[in-house]
This record gives sequence, structure tokens and C-alpha cells, in this order.
Amino acid sequence: MGYADNMRELLRPLGVYRLDGGRSGEELNVVGEVLDLSFDSAETALREMLLATAQDDGLTAWEELFPYRPLRSDADGRRLAIAALMRIDGRSFTQAALNDTLSGSGFTAVAEESAEPMTVLVHFEDVRGVPPDFAELSKRIEDILPCHLNVSYFFLYPSWNDIESAGLTWGELDALELSWWEFEAYDFTKKIST
Repeated sequence: MGYADNMRELLRPLGVYRLDGGRSGEELNVVGEVLDLSFDSAETALREMLLATAQDDGLTAWEELFPYRPLRSDADGRRLAIAALMRIDGRSFTQAALNDTLSGSGFTAVAEESAEPMTVLVHFEDVRGVPPDFAELSKRIEDILPCHLNVSYFFLYPSWNDIESAGLTWGELDALELSWWEFEAYDFTKKIST
């Protein structure tokens, strides 16, 4: 029901106005149409201004608050990365706080203490092989983490055990026609379930 119908329902009990035709009816149609457009505009603005519901222009506006954009294109990934960037306070150096901060990069990156002093090892849980745009990603991670820490990266590659457990023959593996980079990023555990 639009605003014109809503106003008719409010005015009908008064019995004073001609609501379905004539000048009064047309005036209600015109005013209702303008109010419907205003409502749609306000509803879109409200959706885009809240991080939890922003989709397009709202996410872009949120991202403009930070010196770099998350390296994700999907709305959910962008929302999570922006929320993580907003939580950075520069005072928390616990492992949990650093890992939360790293999610501002747009990927699920995990920092672990290294045996070497003042060094953290960073790996990516949701990416096999080297993440896309790694040069930009590593720059962002090193900007996000405290500057006194050295950062070392390690990547998850398929092991022979992963390939063997997928039950692939050499012919099936060859039929996948993977480049070396695609092979490194291929998740053979998914091949098992399909």
C-alpha cells in the first residue's frame, strides 16, 4: 500500500472528502506519489549508511575513510574488512588483537609468534598458494601491523598426501590442465567430496 492509499484510509472515516476522484482524489495521488519516492530514497540512504546493510555506494563511502580498500569485491567480505579496520585502536598487541586487525586486509590472515624475536609469521587460512594481489596485500598488512614487528609470510600449498587422498590418477591430474600457479592454489580436498 502506497502513501496515497494510506491517506485515503485515514481520511475515509471523516466522510468529508471525495477520495476516489475529483480534485481531492488527484491531490492525494500526487502527494502520495511524491511521498512514495521520498520514502524509497530515504530507505536506500538508510540501508547504505549502516555498515551492516550497505551494499554499493555505502560501502564505497565507508572505504573512503581509510587509506586503502579491502581486496575483496563481495559485499560481505568488504563489510567484514571495514569493520576490522574500524576496530584498530593502536593499543592492543595481543595475538588475538593482531589477528583481528589483519582481517582488515580483506582475507582471513593469521599471525603467529615466530621463534625469531620481534617477528610474526602470517598465513592465509582461506587462500591456497599466494593470494591474489599479494604485493598490495603484503604492503597493507605491514601498514596495519605494529611497525616494530618483522613480518614473514608462509603459504598453504597442496601436499602429496592431499593429492593422494583425492584419489586422482596421473591421467586425471593431467586432465585438469592446471598451470603451476593454478596447481598451487587448487584445493584437492574439495575434489574428494565431489
